[in-house]
Amino acid sequence: MQLSFSFELLGVVMGIIAVAVICVKTRKLTIPAAGMAALVGLLTALGAGYGGLVLLGTFFILGVKATSHKKQLKAVAADPHPQQRTAGQVFANGGVAAIMGLLAVLYPAYATVFILMLGASLASATADTLSSELGMVYGRNFYNILSFKKEPKGLDGVISLEGTLLGAAGALLIALVYGAFFGMDSRVLVVLIAGVVGNLIDSLLGATLERQRYIGNDAVNFLNTLLAALVGWGMYWVCG
Repeated sequence: MQLSFSFELLGVVMGIIAVAVICVKTRKLTIPAAGMAALVGLLTALGAGYGGLVLLGTFFILGVKATSHKKQLKAVAADPHPQQRTAGQVFANGGVAAIMGLLAVLYPAYATVFILMLGASLASATADTLSSELGMVYGRNFYNILSFKKEPKGLDGVISLEGTLLGAAGALLIALVYGAFFGMDSRVLVVLIAGVVGNLIDSLLGATLERQRYIGNDAVNFLNTLLAALVGWGMYWVCG
């Protein structure tokens, strides 16, 4: 249910601002990143209501926990993702969700599909974060997604079975949260599949365009969430 412009919305805005301030105080986000996160949160709330906020919050909490989990070990392995997020990183992961939230407000007749795409984008962002951050810790063997040859962990486009499964588990959790607020039907499966596909797309982009330095990590993250949203959209219309 979308939020109306009322005291309820004001309360949500104040809550979003409070969370952003806490994230700055705890050094989870830079000040510009906190501003971007607040904007993403507001647009998501306007378009998808409390369900959208819970989806976004679930992604954020899982991402923070995964990033900080055994941070010293990942630092030794040259983990490219610092704990304190920048505005670019926030937009790369949550920008598509914010755009879908805005579109749901502007075109309420199509809100259902835009909210589905929002969920798909966050499922992909969650899968990517968990697979890369936790895969660095729990992965045993690491392979180039294109050649399937063994390569050192942490390189662009390198995956592990353990990391991929952990990423799929993250996408499943987002899909279940989506179902809890928007209906436990076939759309839950759409969000799950789109999230897993988006994570694989992230690795493919990493092994090709990012490794060749045509694009950076933020662009890869934005593209994988956007393509996951488009996969969700395509499955929605194909499956009716």
